[in-house]
Amino acid sequence: MSTPSTRLPEGRYGRSSDARADRTLKVVGAVLGAALLALVGYFGYHYVAQNKISAEVIGFDAAEDSVKVHLEVRKDAGASGYCTLRSQAENGAEVGRADFRFDGDATRIDKVVTLRTTSLGTTAELLGCHAD
Repeated sequence: MSTPSTRLPEGRYGRSSDARADRTLKVVGAVLGAALLALVGYFGYHYVAQNKISAEVIGFDAAEDSVKVHLEVRKDAGASGYCTLRSQAENGAEVGRADFRFDGDATRIDKVVTLRTTSLGTTAELLGCHAD
């Protein structure tokens, strides 16, 4: 004795609703994936190509009321801007923050700047650089 099949014959009645839903989900997923990729590409280009000034902290020397920070700045010729530095105490409290301006035609500036602090700073952190 055989049991009757509950499935419909293949191709006789068109696609099932599950197949249509799967195709819709694939299309929506592809569109959202492409949009996300375009967004990441836009922000990546903006960050790399449009950033005209960047810097790096090479080292620092902390004193009781200041921190001397050795900063290496790279920028486009003729571009001007500023870099923001901060220092924190051992407990994490911010004890100093300042902006340092960089302009002129040099594309690489190696400079030691002094950041005044309210108490002993144990760090020197570059928060970012911004072009004018």
